[in-house]
Amino acid sequence: MTYIIAIDGPSGSGKSTISNKLAQILNIEYLNTGAMYRAATFYFLENGLNQESKENEILSALDKINIDFIDNEIYLNGKNIENEIRTDLITKNVSWVSANGKVRERLVDMQRDIASKKSFVLDGRDIGTVVFPNAKYKFYLTANARQRAMRRFDQHESNLSVDEIEKAIIARDQYDSTREISPLKKAADAIEIDNSNLNIDQTIELILKNMDKEDVV
Repeated sequence: MTYIIAIDGPSGSGKSTISNKLAQILNIEYLNTGAMYRAATFYFLENGLNQESKENEILSALDKINIDFIDNEIYLNGKNIENEIRTDLITKNVSWVSANGKVRERLVDMQRDIASKKSFVLDGRDIGTVVFPNAKYKFYLTANARQRAMRRFDQHESNLSVDEIEKAIIARDQYDSTREISPLKKAADAIEIDNSNLNIDQTIELILKNMDKEDVV
């Protein structure tokens, strides 16, 4: 029997790394929904779209976007863009893209279609509240802003200082949690894990302890 594990939380809470490793441990699939929004952002910027672009321009661009995952790396229209979507420019623009109702509608449809036939771990900001509200397992990962900034800095994905990353994280938290469409929010039935002082393996251990034994093989 298939099942869905929804892992939500703010930027820098370790969702992607933990979800990927968890999927490997459970021998199920992993879908990085955040990377999908970054891929859409990359396409928009490459094609001259911005926050002021008209709805018909957004819809036209979405019709030309095909996203796939091969060996846990993201492909946009057949091209591997795993590195291109991790730049400061993408990070700076992904919030307005992911807040767009038409973008979310299209990508949520993609996510539901991809995860309809197999057991999946999905991470994002609205997996347990919007994409899969009936997921068997729901977790909400969080950590203090300073710790999340230090993690981002240590990943060498940004040219910013730790202080600058922390400021950007706090700003994005505010934007994501107050946007009208699919805001960052803990599902009422999600288990919250603050991993400020936990490493990846300790966080995964807590997740596994809260799953049914028959699903942890």
